[in-house]
Amino acid sequence: MNNQLTRRDFLKLSGIFSLGLTLPQLILEPSDPYQSSDAKNVLIIVFDAWSAYNTSLYGYDRETTPNLARLADRAVVYHNHYAGGNFTTPGTASLLTGTHPWKHRAFRHNSQVDESYVDKNLFHAFENHYRLAYSHNPLVNIFLKQFAGKIDDYLPQQRFLLQSDWIINSLFNNDEDIASVSWIRAMKRQQDGYTYSLYLPQLYEKIKEGRIAIYKQDFPEGLPSVLEDNYFRLEDSIDWLNQNLDTLPKPFLGYFHYLPPHFPYKTHSEFKNRFVNDGWKQIVKPEHLFSRGYSPERLYKSRTEYDEFILYVDREFGRLHDYLEQSGILDNTWVVLTSDHGELFERGIRGHLTSTLHQPVIRVPLMIFEPGRETRKDVHTPTSAIDLLPTLMQVTGQEKPDWVEGEVLPPFTQGHPARDN
Repeated sequence: MNNQLTRRDFLKLSGIFSLGLTLPQLILEPSDPYQSSDAKNVLIIVFDAWSAYNTSLYGYDRETTPNLARLADRAVVYHNHYAGGNFTTPGTASLLTGTHPWKHRAFRHNSQVDESYVDKNLFHAFENHYRLAYSHNPLVNIFLKQFAGKIDDYLPQQRFLLQSDWIINSLFNNDEDIASVSWIRAMKRQQDGYTYSLYLPQLYEKIKEGRIAIYKQDFPEGLPSVLEDNYFRLEDSIDWLNQNLDTLPKPFLGYFHYLPPHFPYKTHSEFKNRFVNDGWKQIVKPEHLFSRGYSPERLYKSRTEYDEFILYVDREFGRLHDYLEQSGILDNTWVVLTSDHGELFERGIRGHLTSTLHQPVIRVPLMIFEPGRETRKDVHTPTSAIDLLPTLMQVTGQEKPDWVEGEVLPPFTQGHPARDN
């Protein structure tokens, strides 16, 4: 009988005990490729619906990303990076599987990846890392639940929600869709004030308002939210990372997919009205065949709110990066910053739920922070979301999985390290 503990067993056991306890020395199997202290962590931060076209780091006239500009001096910056789709489902599935939508088949709203990709994804590929994941976005959580068997610590959506419909997930896990409809009809008043219940909505609203009242000063237009009133603050999830990353089993793989700057564009008071009457001129383009009828004035207002929301995202990522650097975690961690798709404010179209594929919808930011990098590297070659998985495999010393369609990103194509390429 083999009494040796594998690294997988060790990581699971370490999650049970306090990290402050002194554990006896454990013998790992010789086949484990991550016995060395040189094994690197990987932290992927995805901000939903973030277009490169509204990012000052890439030349946008409004200064939406002052922190990224500061941090870019020690990063690889990709200027022509493209998402795997024009909304969350295909964009995230391509990022997580390294394949195009016609392979993973997740190209409908609320769809999962094809069953064959349940064991062909980022979390499966990093089986020698301690894997944790979180998302505000319900569409992303469809994938995280589908891949949960390969995630050591799956943080449920409500973990960082101030007010949520958590009872639906808790009590009706097998009938979530039907239960959600019933909950909305009974507990929430629709835009016309209609509801199935006479008293419950008023009670629900009072409880909800009491829970979020203390945050009104910081969010004058209301708190960011998921599906109308599942409220959150980005600060809470960033604070959690700052407080917990250093205590995780190493090496770890973290995937954190946050909703901002996705609609509704409700920024922090620090950035409210930052770009109002700033003189920025919008180029008015002809209405598209698939126009949703938004006027140039309405699009200008929405774009301004969106740009101010990006400032909030930029601040919080800057705060996270500063913590990683000050704590020393950055010295041993690959950090990726990207998005699943962009956003459009022209041609009568607002947002990304459109039949068009104009570049603002699919061209997204990508920055890679390499441990030890001290110089900036700009990459203008067109790159794709499906390239991220094989790149992370390469830079952590692993083989590219045979199912992956993407290629290793420059400047990491010729091996590692590539700081001076």
